[in-house]
Amino acid sequence: MTKKILVTGGAGFIGSHLVDKLISDGNEVRVLDNLERQVHVDGKLPPYFNSKAEFMKGDVRKTEDLKKAIKDVEVIFHLAARVGVGQSMYEINNYVETNTFGTAKLLDLIVNEENSVKKIVVAGSMSEYGEGAYKCGKCGTVVGELRSEEQMAKGEWELKCRNCDAVIEPIPTSEEKPLRVNSIYATTKRDQEEMVMEIGDAYGINSTSLRFFNVYGPRQSLSNPYTGVAAIFLSRMKNDQSPIVYEDGLQSRDFVWIGDIVDACVLAMDSKNAQGKIYNVGSGSHTTILNVAETINKLLGKDIKPKIMGKFRKGDVRHCFSDISKIKSELGFSPKVNFGQGMKELVEWSANEKAIDLFEKAEKELEGKGLVD
Repeated sequence: MTKKILVTGGAGFIGSHLVDKLISDGNEVRVLDNLERQVHVDGKLPPYFNSKAEFMKGDVRKTEDLKKAIKDVEVIFHLAARVGVGQSMYEINNYVETNTFGTAKLLDLIVNEENSVKKIVVAGSMSEYGEGAYKCGKCGTVVGELRSEEQMAKGEWELKCRNCDAVIEPIPTSEEKPLRVNSIYATTKRDQEEMVMEIGDAYGINSTSLRFFNVYGPRQSLSNPYTGVAAIFLSRMKNDQSPIVYEDGLQSRDFVWIGDIVDACVLAMDSKNAQGKIYNVGSGSHTTILNVAETINKLLGKDIKPKIMGKFRKGDVRHCFSDISKIKSELGFSPKVNFGQGMKELVEWSANEKAIDLFEKAEKELEGKGLVD
């Protein structure tokens, strides 16, 4: 059955892939996007944008734009957000205004204006967890405390048990783990999620939050130094520059292919089981940041060694990877593309893509704000 769907941020990396899938499934799709220049360097609609979608240039911070965008739609995928942990720590107003207050404006309209909205899927984030889940060989499951600056100054990167001081082992992070935000970005993503779920519950609107882990794939901006680490490393290497690796490079993340993210979005929209639920969306596996750099280097056929800095960026966590058993059992989600396959496709796609390496500019901004030790 054809649905009329709004995708905020639908010209971006995740949104554009979702739009393609929704249209191929026979839905009518409207996109609201402000074509932010940090993502869209020329401020223009990207060539990959689906011509069958209705495009509205507008901003989630503007009530009139949102009012036009939600007209007659039944489903909203709310993906519009400023993205970047480090940058969020000094562009505080921008992140809060876009992510938190943009979502507040959207929900305010849905609650107070006549509309047809029956379903909202909001993009949550693994950053809401802060550190992932851990276990101690002596004490069992323990809370991974955020690392102190004193510990980082010693180059002791791994987390320690607060009970016995032994190094603790990372384990898959489930939705039951208490949230422990440690950046403005993470705070705003939690805000988006909690507001959508609270309003959905209060007004009987079918609402679901998907906590995305580290998403990668084609169309991720190679000229945005605040985007995902895979794209940042790829941009550096395409410009024959060494990728910069903080700490010792052995911190680990869960990299999830863009197509698997799209599948999860559609499942969340279609499944009755998803109402009022929060789900992790990841690959269910993990790899080190150093391995990301080495994999890209090999696939590009280059010999560029990463620079391991032994420095710490405030707001970074050591390990966080997903437990996806909930979304598997309740929605039937199953990742289809593993890390090796996905990285190969990403590098192949990048061959004809322009990559403006702005990493050093972004790094200097972080250092200037005292966010790198």
